[in-house]
Amino acid sequence: MADNSRAQRLAKRIQTIVASAIERQVKDRRLELVTITDARVTGDLHDATVFYTVRGRAIDDEPDYDQAEEALGRARGQIRKIVGDELGVRFTPTISFELDTVPESSARMEELLNRARARDEELAKLRENATFAGEGNPYKTPDA
Repeated sequence: MADNSRAQRLAKRIQTIVASAIERQVKDRRLELVTITDARVTGDLHDATVFYTVRGRAIDDEPDYDQAEEALGRARGQIRKIVGDELGVRFTPTISFELDTVPESSARMEELLNRARARDEELAKLRENATFAGEGNPYKTPDA
């Protein structure tokens, strides 16, 4: 069994190789907007998971995740061959692709934080002119 640092180094190398292979060697127009974000390799170095995200063509354009997934599935063998040639290890890891949902999750979290900040500002404005509902000192004190 390999140590964890070797698996991490191999994962980073696979990420670099796959990204450059998609950019330069795999001839599929559906992969033009695919970005490789991360790669992970199992401890036994036999399986690699490559995470990707897809950009939209325009600012308001929704990315086409289905076509990117299909294109990566079709190019999986070619990409594995390229990775095997570049790595030079005894066993080339099997490669699987997964959509990276971190960018969408972080965008949603930013939206929620902005809404919370706006609500905090509204409450701070309301608090400026607020007065107590009852007396100034709501606690009972013995009459002196």
